[in-house]
Amino acid sequence: MKILLDQNISFRVIGLLTSAFEKVDQVKTLGLTDASDKEIWDYALLNDYTIVTFDSDFIEIATLRGTPPKIVWLRFGNSSNLKIANKLLLNADVIKTFIRDNGSGIGLLEID
Repeated sequence: MKILLDQNISFRVIGLLTSAFEKVDQVKTLGLTDASDKEIWDYALLNDYTIVTFDSDFIEIATLRGTPPKIVWLRFGNSSNLKIANKLLLNADVIKTFIRDNGSGIGLLEID
């Protein structure tokens, strides 16, 4: 279960999430800082990541391309690293169930 934090989420959040998720990366730590959303999407697809983002552009890409990768869309606005981590940790079981569920065809999980 691999989580890829988008550019709009600090790489500093990684350390706050590693106890709850198998693998957490951020685009900067993978050398994707200047990558477009489509390049990030393709990387996530090829490397079996679920994208965590505030960016609605990934929803548009999912509409055009389908899934995988799955998207966790944070809908509570830009926040501190601690608030972002806490929201993800509070929803860790829901996120894990969402990622594991391949039968429903649902590729988007909104967290607000």
